[in-house]
Amino acid sequence: MYIVVCVKMVPDTTQVKIDPVTNTLVREGVPFITNPFDTHAVEEGLRLKDRYGARITAISMGPPAAESVLRRAIALGIDDGVLLSDRAFGGADTLATSRVLTETIIKLGEKEEVDLVICGKQTIDGDTAQVGPGIASRLGFSQLTLIDKILEVDQKNKTIRVQRKLEERHEIVESTLPALITVEREINLPRYPTVPGRLDAAEIKLPVWTNDVLKLDPKSIGLQGSPTQVRRIFAPEREKGEIVPGEGENRQQAVKTMIDKLVDWDFVSLES
Repeated sequence: MYIVVCVKMVPDTTQVKIDPVTNTLVREGVPFITNPFDTHAVEEGLRLKDRYGARITAISMGPPAAESVLRRAIALGIDDGVLLSDRAFGGADTLATSRVLTETIIKLGEKEEVDLVICGKQTIDGDTAQVGPGIASRLGFSQLTLIDKILEVDQKNKTIRVQRKLEERHEIVESTLPALITVEREINLPRYPTVPGRLDAAEIKLPVWTNDVLKLDPKSIGLQGSPTQVRRIFAPEREKGEIVPGEGENRQQAVKTMIDKLVDWDFVSLES
């Protein structure tokens, strides 16, 4: 079984700042990490490798620095990786991004048939959850989203059975391979890289694919191929909360104040 895992380098949202003048992200000095949902995609690929003896390739589109997320995936046990880095890919929205990733998977499949593509449910910088389904649609693969458990992969009959997390229930779905799945956080607990794994990952030579390799129409990728564009980024305005002192003699009064506020809030909610 051959698996492709998509990973992305994203800014650490706990340290993101917004320029109040330009309303754009301040990138200087902001650390970048592997998209948290993608860490679960990597782990699930590794679990399938442990269970079924799969071979896994990780792919990532981004600047040269994005190789760090691929090296981390390799340190964990992923077999190899491909970095997709070209100025022509810059400024891509979800549509243009899915085109580049799709063509990459098709090219990888020329050497070995791809059975499964695993993506995180969404990225924490965009939160659209559109890239995975976009890839599946373009590849013509079965599409299984919101997966929080892989129950079985039948390699002989080319089927996969999974559990989907819906709002009020779970759904068991069986589909044919090849397939693309997007995974939830609850699907697993990611492992940590070993020291030998880190050393091996640091020495491996990662191939970098530009559009000279993929040969996509420049008008279909990057900023030119993106029908949606970010005009402004801003922090939502929030009302400051009220702190009710509750120490010592104020404890009883604090409890009464909180109860009164909850009653008033419930009354307003019912009226509205």
